[in-house]
Amino acid sequence: MPPSSHSTTRPLIEIASDLGLDSNQIEPFGWHAGKVSIDLHEAIADRPKGKFIGVTAINPTPFGEGKTVVSIGLAMAMNRIGKRTIVNLRQPSLAPVFGIKGGGAGAGACHLVPAQDINVHFTGDLHAVAAANNLLAALADNHAARKKPPVLPKNGIIWRRVLDMNDKGLARIELGLDEPIQCLKRETGFDLTAASEVMSVLSLASNLSDLRTRLQRIMVGVGENGEPVTASHLGAGGAMTALLRNAIRPNLVQTCEGTPAIVHGGPFANISHGNNSVIADLTAIRLADYVVTESGFGSDLGAEKLFNIKSRASGIVPDAEVIVCTLRALKYHSGKFDVRPGRPLPSAILSPDRDALEAGFQNLLAHIDNVQRFGIPVVVAINRFPEDGHEELAWLKDAVQRHGMGRVEIIDAFSRGGLGGVDLAAAVVDACDQLVRFQPTYELEDSYEVKLDKLARNVYGADRAELSQEARESLQKIEAIGAIDLPVCVAKTQYSMSHDPKLLGHPKSFVFPVHQIRLLAGAGFVLAIADGISLMPGLPKDPAASRIDVDANGNIIGL
Repeated sequence: MPPSSHSTTRPLIEIASDLGLDSNQIEPFGWHAGKVSIDLHEAIADRPKGKFIGVTAINPTPFGEGKTVVSIGLAMAMNRIGKRTIVNLRQPSLAPVFGIKGGGAGAGACHLVPAQDINVHFTGDLHAVAAANNLLAALADNHAARKKPPVLPKNGIIWRRVLDMNDKGLARIELGLDEPIQCLKRETGFDLTAASEVMSVLSLASNLSDLRTRLQRIMVGVGENGEPVTASHLGAGGAMTALLRNAIRPNLVQTCEGTPAIVHGGPFANISHGNNSVIADLTAIRLADYVVTESGFGSDLGAEKLFNIKSRASGIVPDAEVIVCTLRALKYHSGKFDVRPGRPLPSAILSPDRDALEAGFQNLLAHIDNVQRFGIPVVVAINRFPEDGHEELAWLKDAVQRHGMGRVEIIDAFSRGGLGGVDLAAAVVDACDQLVRFQPTYELEDSYEVKLDKLARNVYGADRAELSQEARESLQKIEAIGAIDLPVCVAKTQYSMSHDPKLLGHPKSFVFPVHQIRLLAGAGFVLAIADGISLMPGLPKDPAASRIDVDANGNIIGL
């Protein structure tokens, strides 16, 4: 539907014009969204670079702590104080939309437009990723069944199918039950689209040529002689690129206050690298004076991967990092409350409880320490929920300052929009003027075991990393084919800094167990999977889908 007469949004062409773009550089996609030209970031590469601001958080409750709201609110607030700013976000997956967390386009007085479209299908990028992934799976099965060279035995195929939905029943399936046989009978399964290597490839590629090169080197299996079989061997790279040629183009939208926003890429942070696309950042940093981008979950997941993986791919290091915390999440880390995914938060966690707040405060300190280890200036954002009391908010702000953090502000963007974030915006501008002494957790030349051990000790707070026999054997095979000097992407729980969601606060004196290791050659990293992690999550007892409907005017309600 067209924009209503009382809408505070602006025509998309006006947003594009303010960024210095002409009609040839933006292709409208509906009333309020558009695809930028595929080579825009290269065409404007001579423009000055803006400041780059990351947004991360403490370990959240199952419902999230409003990190997207803070990111959007911060960008709107910075525009209010005269700083030309763009917010860069990932595209929501349908899995959380219909599962536990709900939509990922902000909320209250702090959301993206068109929020409904962004949350459901949008410009079709996630579906294109799934199609490209599943095309490769079909080609691999066909290749193996026809015994085409290099011969790929059925037990050598490692490539899995994907779906952008929580469907745990597909995590393990059997193929090849139909006639005539075009697929060998074998066990495989589905992962979530957001966890797929193709999603990571799309998000890390720097241009269309780089996308095709990365797709070509995806490893689909191991041949009968032990050699890697890639998408290139199957002749799949061109067709996969064709399916993704529009998906690689960033999506330009706006916030409810007319601030430009780029929504592109969608890898989860607990099972993938958890950041929006490199192309979106390379574009935005030349269009604005400041760019705000959100990494998934906490400093132990999305932010760590921003620093150790994405910054290496893009060459862009944050000038400042915002750590979002909430009263309810800090109380959760006291261990006093029974909080479970799929259930409403207990009412007691939303009531004043200074003891619980003080006990959980260690989690925030651990995340501050994490980011400071990377040499990035830190700003703490206390995201105010409507039920939060003034006394506890004041105590928390004072506690952060007493621990040496001068840049800490309360943000109330959910209720007040950009106006509720101007103090935070000023603190972030100040932080961006500070010196960055960027230091990744590990060197690419380190062995994979050393990289994992450094992550375990310096990011998660463990005594060491411990690899299973299966993981060690996988590493030996990966190193034997020459896949060395790659970053490591760890899949682990988002609810704890450790591998165990029950270890709250700032856990210490534990061993970080690595169960599986996979080579994602196209993405350009090694995926290390901790115990208890599945790449196809299930639905809760009461899925969000049961509360979602469409009204008589075609508007989605209950999202």
